[in-house]
Amino acid sequence: MLSAIRRARKSLGQIFLVLAAAVVSACVPAGGPSTGPAQGSGGAVQVALLIPSGSGQSQDEIFGSNLENAARLAMADLSGVQIDLRVYKTGGSPAKASALAKQAVDEGAQVILGPFYSEEANAAGVAVANSGVNVLAFSNNAAIAGGNVFVLGQTFDNTARRLANYAVRSGKSKILVVHDRNVAGEIGKAAIERGVQAAGGSVVGVTSYEFSQNGIVQAASGIVNTAKSSGATALFLTADTAGALPLLSQLLVDNGIDRATTQFIGLTRWDIPPATLALPGVQGGWFAMPDPGLHAQFQSRYQAAYGSQPAAIAGLAYDGIAAIGALARASKGAPLSRNALTQPAGFAGVSGIFRLLPNGTNERGLAVATIRGGQVVVIDSAPRSFAGAGF
Repeated sequence: MLSAIRRARKSLGQIFLVLAAAVVSACVPAGGPSTGPAQGSGGAVQVALLIPSGSGQSQDEIFGSNLENAARLAMADLSGVQIDLRVYKTGGSPAKASALAKQAVDEGAQVILGPFYSEEANAAGVAVANSGVNVLAFSNNAAIAGGNVFVLGQTFDNTARRLANYAVRSGKSKILVVHDRNVAGEIGKAAIERGVQAAGGSVVGVTSYEFSQNGIVQAASGIVNTAKSSGATALFLTADTAGALPLLSQLLVDNGIDRATTQFIGLTRWDIPPATLALPGVQGGWFAMPDPGLHAQFQSRYQAAYGSQPAAIAGLAYDGIAAIGALARASKGAPLSRNALTQPAGFAGVSGIFRLLPNGTNERGLAVATIRGGQVVVIDSAPRSFAGAGF
């Protein structure tokens, strides 16, 4: 037991700075999502792809190349439409993203795919706000969404709604929210509260901890006591595997949380990195993830095409091109409109169905998974249409 806590402490201590940096940092039938354009001829759609390459940081180069590769893989899958993809390297700079977005529109871009970082995406959106050109950003930051900016990344609200719906249907409707006392934790807490309310459940309490090793140690017993006194049937945690989750989950168990009656639910992915799956505290926890079967197919195809596994964000570029391709014939050479982008049937991407919402955020069809014996097990499959369960 002691060794497990030591491993958890080590994981937490090594990753705090990474998490802090990250925080700063359709023409579709009514019956279901579009998987691509109808057969036939269509003119080329000019797409500006803004990637973070050029900053001098190796991670930005990896992300940039992965996003471009995935976009080109998606282009190869389209039929009946041509994509004129023009790549612009922002170097991760908001100022450069702003300038390149303007340049791309001046050069005829009908839609902008990217940028990667939220501050870049916000700057790019503002720069071309009066042009009628929409920005499909590789971000999950709902704060920048709206106007001509859409975020493609999986949002906290989307995840919270999916998990809250499943929890209520499974008899775990009394939720205690447990959140990090930082920006990401506060945003996550609000998303959970909205999700539980929408699902018809009840938030029986909210508790938090200072985002530090000592803060988690000091708060653990109080969280367990609150869970017991409030009658909570589930603890909905904002903690992630790169931050507080390894230590927090273990200490909650050590302080006497009754796992037989109190379900752990995670707002973040609990299967990344894979080493997390071995931690005792996360066993039996619920979390949401993209359709694993579809995502595995994408990984296999990417590996065959480029000789390496894609970064987790690569699928967003594929999804962006898939959506653009699905709408291309209807655009008739004009910028892709908000009405077209937000058609409710949505699109089929490499990780499942998704649709863009009028407020600039998105909704994705997610699976609910648990961890059993160190393995990920899907307990509620991802829906294949927006008329299915969970929506």
